[in-house]
Amino acid sequence: MLAFVTRAMGKQAVLKGAGLVKPVSVTRIPGRYLVHQEGLPKLPVPPLRQTMGRYLAALQPIVSQEELEYTRKLVEEFQSPGGVGERLQKGLERKARKTENWLSDWWLQTAYLEYRLPVVVHSSPGVVLPRLQFHDRQGQMWHAAKLIAGVLDFKSMIDNETLPVEFLGGKPLCMNQYYQILSSCRIPGPKRDSVVNHALSMKPPSHITVVHNFQFFVLDVYNSDGSPLTVDQIYVQLEKIWNSSLQTNKEPIGILTSQHRNTWGKAYNNLIKDKTNKESVRAIQKSIFTVCLDAPMPRVSDELYRSRVATQMLHGGGSRWNSGNRWFDKTLQFIIGEDGSCGLMYEHAPAEGPPIVALVDHVVEYTKKSETVRAPMIPLAMPQKLRFNITPEIKKDIEKAKQNLNIMVQELDVKVMVFSHFGKEFPKSQKMSPDAFIQIALQLAYYRIYSLCCSTYESASLRMFRLGRTDTIRSCSQESLLFVQAMDNAAKQNQEKVDLLQKAIRAHRSYTDMAIQGQAIDRHLLGLKLQAIEDLTTIPEIFMDTAYAVASHFNLSTSQVPAQTDCVMCFGPVVPDGYGVCYNPMAEHINFSVSAFNSCAETNAARLSHFLEEALIDMRDLLMQTPRSKL
Repeated sequence: MLAFVTRAMGKQAVLKGAGLVKPVSVTRIPGRYLVHQEGLPKLPVPPLRQTMGRYLAALQPIVSQEELEYTRKLVEEFQSPGGVGERLQKGLERKARKTENWLSDWWLQTAYLEYRLPVVVHSSPGVVLPRLQFHDRQGQMWHAAKLIAGVLDFKSMIDNETLPVEFLGGKPLCMNQYYQILSSCRIPGPKRDSVVNHALSMKPPSHITVVHNFQFFVLDVYNSDGSPLTVDQIYVQLEKIWNSSLQTNKEPIGILTSQHRNTWGKAYNNLIKDKTNKESVRAIQKSIFTVCLDAPMPRVSDELYRSRVATQMLHGGGSRWNSGNRWFDKTLQFIIGEDGSCGLMYEHAPAEGPPIVALVDHVVEYTKKSETVRAPMIPLAMPQKLRFNITPEIKKDIEKAKQNLNIMVQELDVKVMVFSHFGKEFPKSQKMSPDAFIQIALQLAYYRIYSLCCSTYESASLRMFRLGRTDTIRSCSQESLLFVQAMDNAAKQNQEKVDLLQKAIRAHRSYTDMAIQGQAIDRHLLGLKLQAIEDLTTIPEIFMDTAYAVASHFNLSTSQVPAQTDCVMCFGPVVPDGYGVCYNPMAEHINFSVSAFNSCAETNAARLSHFLEEALIDMRDLLMQTPRSKL
């Protein structure tokens, strides 16, 4: 199943890993997971004319009339009978018939494994969890022990295939991503990376890695009879790790993973020439997940605390702080600071946010339970410290990585805002989708700052389909443009503004529904472009057009990642002059994270947060001040 490693994510790969359970014997028993997956529909290829019409509609609010007219001609030519578009469409339809998902492998390669910027800031999201009530190493290790036990509890549901199937609008979702997040790791390559998943090997890993003061340890988390260690046992093992990693002058080997992927690919090959280094690196890659026991970060006011923790989760704070206390290629890293900060970061290639957040919700609930099982204190073996032989060349690579990472740290501005005036219950009370309401508020905030609209990306789940990942909800629409233009126009009556707001929200809702049903435009356009490249023909003019570049330049890259836990996910912008916006709508408040790059004079995370807060309040007031009878 975990043919992320190879390129084929086809049927054959699924059958190989049929059971997705720890092998009871050499043959795996096809389990519920496979039966469930087989029952899911395949991702459709939308009709060509439909996508082209929707593409032109998406361009309308973001390009000039002149550019739109030019693109219209290119579209006509592209979709003409017997034209290049029709040929590429047929190629895609053939691919869809032959493969389990025509998009999934292309997407994994182009969006992640061939993407060469560092995974830190540019790709890997972080999650900020609620602040914990401790300020010492005992509290830190006690919480880490409970957290590890909670993840192992979740893992047992994956191993035994008792993970409840998720549904969206009454339809079952693909659960494949849950089987990719544990015991997996990204591996750098000189031109393209790969992902390995050890969960299905004949002898699945039974250890995690723990890193403290830049030193990595292998911690076996199962007893010899296969039962997981108890919280007490894990705590004792963490104490041993802590005590044998007190020296702070160690080389931060993990910081190498923060480099540009080509640079890291070269350094990686150099690093693993040494047998000891190779074995240590393999132990990290094979581990179920990583736990980072962080040193305390500089204290800040309560108001700035969450924003500071967001940067700790995204990059570790710099080489002076905790950035060397990571292995950024590891799919899952839980981060627990001695100062009560807590969260995680994950490498994005194997999964989207929702499966990660489902795991987080489970773990947070688990850590709240009081531990009843007192383990018989059988002496456990000392966790194994991973050794690295640092040659002068590796030392030079580490120094370079420190410099580059510190530049990235200076570059990134993150603002976490708790919007406390209302939560998702208010839009619901107005019979409006909370997600659409927030997205339109974002459009209004952006318009008020820049007096124009921009390409906006919101991720939509394609998990109704086998091996589905995401498509794009284009939140900037002609309807949202008309609303944001009217909102601050004193000549417009409130009722007209409300009507336009409702239209904008309906348009967003309808685009969302279309996207989750596999009928959005972005992945289809990408597929047509990649099909052209695969056919070794020239790239059609429609993809060389300025309008396509504008449409693909997402100044607003956004995602709703709802969780039961009062947390927020955060990520960096995807373009140099853009913003990364993630939000978790709770019942009575909304958690936002907004990121921007300091080197761009036009963007400012605090300013967008401020305008977003005002936009949400103004939209609420508009609705409250307009008589309900007319709504």
